[in-house]
Amino acid sequence: MDIAIMIEGQNGLNWEHWKNIAASVEDLGYWGLFRSDHFTNRNPPDMDSLELWTSLTWLADNTKRIHFGSMVSPVSFRHPALTARTASAVDDLSGGRLILGLGAGWQEREHQLFGFDLLNLNERFNRFEEGVELIRLFFNAEEPFEYSGKYFQANGAKMLPRPQRLGGPPILIGGNGSKRTLPLAAKYADEWNALLVNKNTFLNLNARMSDLLEMENRSKDSLTRSMMTGVRFGKTQAELEKKISESGQSIDFLRGRGFLIGTGSEIKDQISELEKAGLQRIMLQWLDLEDLEGLALMAESIL
Repeated sequence: MDIAIMIEGQNGLNWEHWKNIAASVEDLGYWGLFRSDHFTNRNPPDMDSLELWTSLTWLADNTKRIHFGSMVSPVSFRHPALTARTASAVDDLSGGRLILGLGAGWQEREHQLFGFDLLNLNERFNRFEEGVELIRLFFNAEEPFEYSGKYFQANGAKMLPRPQRLGGPPILIGGNGSKRTLPLAAKYADEWNALLVNKNTFLNLNARMSDLLEMENRSKDSLTRSMMTGVRFGKTQAELEKKISESGQSIDFLRGRGFLIGTGSEIKDQISELEKAGLQRIMLQWLDLEDLEGLALMAESIL
């Protein structure tokens, strides 16, 4: 099981926090570091939100080991041609450690504030599919190509330089929707990322994904199965109970959403159960950007 850390970039992330967290994740032995791509929080107050691709470019050149990527970068405010070019360059700079997480966009407030059209849900996913198709073409096309979609077009385009990795960096599609998200992941993605679900829900979604892969004439092993989920870690039971109390949410509620809750040995056991259910990679959502000590204690307990 690959164990990575995921942070919310709109939750006060600035250069000081980013450099400290990156150094900690690299030194402590976590497999990777991922972050969201947002301009703002869903609700005020607004906080620092370090731009995604600038931060990943820095990470590519200032770490040696960890994998990293976007969770996820929306096509609603990032044109696929620019995303493909940027992701390929950052992946090359890192020596092939980027995972390109892509999404349709969902947060209404940031789209309204910054003047991007989110579209209704059906159109949003139609645009998303076009965006993923176009990025795939940029990664794979050795010759100039044409693409004529409703939302995106290319007219004799070719991406240079070509990605050093054959086919470009792996594409991750995240989400739990069985009607649109899972079929899109089965068709286009190298990695599918479930979002905040418990073990039983993951088992059902994973079985559905295996069926969809078969329909796409893909082997079950051709798609990495990962999950982004919350974590409530305490070095002691007393510390854990304090954190749960301060969150204002019950343990049953959090566990129902798939949160990992406990001391180090308990979280380790919960990760082991998810691995038995077919999970290959987990991104633990770490919300306190200043709690480097907690990050270190958790690493000592579970890695």
